[in-house]
Amino acid sequence: MVVEERVGGRPTLVVAVLTSPERVSEVWPGLLDEVWALLRSAGVVSGCRNVMLYRDTVAGLHIEVGVLAPGGVLPSGRVVASGLPAGPVATTVHRGPYTGLGAAHRALGTWCRAAGRQPAGSRWEVYGPHRDDPARLSVEVSWLLADVPG
Repeated sequence: MVVEERVGGRPTLVVAVLTSPERVSEVWPGLLDEVWALLRSAGVVSGCRNVMLYRDTVAGLHIEVGVLAPGGVLPSGRVVASGLPAGPVATTVHRGPYTGLGAAHRALGTWCRAAGRQPAGSRWEVYGPHRDDPARLSVEVSWLLADVPG
């Protein structure tokens, strides 16, 4: 199921890199480790949802990997303050192993075409609480949409 809604921006702490779609699965674990090292050094050991923001550019795929920012943790080193975009979005929830995330993104693309909505170029994933059982994983997958004139 896809839900269209207008959302506010959400602050994040991330490491941002330019990569290729083929390398995302290779680079994201190390980037997330950098963010969590900063969080642990600030005394935060749980409770932050992981995020990945994707933006296509002429030079490649710009990704931001990190967490929804907890209060009181300041960026340091390669970990910077950023945010998930505000505006109209189409969102679906993927449940199950992360290998199925591609299907959630394809479903959003299909929904956009059927609804006559134009993606605005940014898309992101907000990961649910960690579960050891892959069948119990959940990820909110959102695409920013172009505003409808009016």
